[in-house]
Amino acid sequence: MARNIILLGPPGAGKGTQAERLGRTYGVPKISTGDMLREAVAAGTPLGRVAREVMEAGRLVGDDVMVPIVEERLRRPDAAAGFVLDGFPRTVAQASALDRMLAGRGGVTVLQLVVPEETIVARLSGRRVCAACGANAAPGGHEATCGRCGGGFVQRADDGELVARERLRVHEAQTAPLVAYYRRRPGFTAVDGSQSPDAVERELRDAVAAGAPVPRR
Repeated sequence: MARNIILLGPPGAGKGTQAERLGRTYGVPKISTGDMLREAVAAGTPLGRVAREVMEAGRLVGDDVMVPIVEERLRRPDAAAGFVLDGFPRTVAQASALDRMLAGRGGVTVLQLVVPEETIVARLSGRRVCAACGANAAPGGHEATCGRCGGGFVQRADDGELVARERLRVHEAQTAPLVAYYRRRPGFTAVDGSQSPDAVERELRDAVAAGAPVPRR
């Protein structure tokens, strides 16, 4: 049976870290729309130029861009046995589109990371990422270069405090209906994301083991 997992939560909640861990645990790819968009930005593609303006203003990229990107990614062979989605869906319209994409591919387990706003702002304001591959620096660490690829660590333009708060405002307004959409269906679990990464991972794995998958409509 396919292991299809969606991670919900605001920027800075730890979705990227937990998506990587869950992907390794279950042998499925971590699929991050943020990573895909940043790759396009770095490459200077037309999509990347549009995405840069939107992301640096703290807004979300529209469905007309995101849905085709995700649909193409989920058709790749490595996602046939499942996936961990980080950053998608973010709206009810995207969730409905995802339902259509996954028809006949098994159910979905939906996991929400819940973290207080001030904790998230502190995390984002202090976060450094590799300019080359997008990997996060260790929290509180002082490494000058990325251990994965050797690139330099920088603060993303959309991680400054003012933009971070705008990102959270937009996230809450657009994703509250999405949480309600999934919460009423089997397979949804909310987890305290302010715990240590190891504690969060344990709770997520317990939820995956215990939860019934969200049925297709």
